[in-house]
Amino acid sequence: MNFSSLDLQKTYTYADYLTWQFKERIELFKGRISKMSPAPSSSHQGVISNLLYDFLSLVRNKKSKHNCKIFTAPFDVRLPLYDKIQNKEITTVVQPDIVVVCDKDKIDERGCLGAPDLVVEVLSKSTAKKDVDTKFHLYEEAGVKEYWIVSPGEHVVTTWKLGENNKFTDAKMYSEENTIYSNIIEGLEINLKDVFDLS
Repeated sequence: MNFSSLDLQKTYTYADYLTWQFKERIELFKGRISKMSPAPSSSHQGVISNLLYDFLSLVRNKKSKHNCKIFTAPFDVRLPLYDKIQNKEITTVVQPDIVVVCDKDKIDERGCLGAPDLVVEVLSKSTAKKDVDTKFHLYEEAGVKEYWIVSPGEHVVTTWKLGENNKFTDAKMYSEENTIYSNIIEGLEINLKDVFDLS
């Protein structure tokens, strides 16, 4: 089967997803197929690399008391609804740019099962609407504790944390002159000037 033969109006599950071997990278949003963009731009990848350096430095230097693991796309994050954790019941599979998981029981050979603690998405023209709208609500509903959206073009990062009502609250916007402190990962400080420096 190739990608063009799929019925894009049909609802699929993670069990279906496991049977596909396409050249195209895809995600599932509540059972609906979303084709991912072609290879990201060099600036997009550069920003991810700079962010990843800070995340990994913290974990490797053991400055944080959390035993968190850091992953980058392609890395499947399965977001089950409530107690529906069987492959045939899971209908949302995403591949965030950066994922932080502090509960080792959520990590298996296929990726992450359940909400990560922190998700970072770096915007590109082709993914901006999905990251700001669709994925925002998927991550909120799944219980992701902290969500960052990075805009390389504007040199801005916007962060949200999950509030008591399971809604993203406390939105904060940071420019390249600022330093971000995570609500989830103690000791994580990221100087955005370094993140957006692609020279």
